[in-house]
Amino acid sequence: MNKMSTVVNCPTCGGKSKIKETNGATTYEALQNDELIKKVSQLKNAMQKFKEKAEALEKELEEIKNH
Repeated sequence: MNKMSTVVNCPTCGGKSKIKETNGATTYEALQNDELIKKVSQLKNAMQKFKEKAEALEKELEEIKNH
């Protein structure tokens, strides 16, 4: 499973940035549009998997209730 980066607004420019914390220091790295599109895609995929699992559990619960 891919670990997703933390995305925040840069305190200097206000743009979307990935942050890394090393020895208590926070480093901001600006995200490019293609990176943002990739992040949105990752979130959509994660939400779809969650939705599919939830639907399967609901179906299983309904089957258990009916027996």
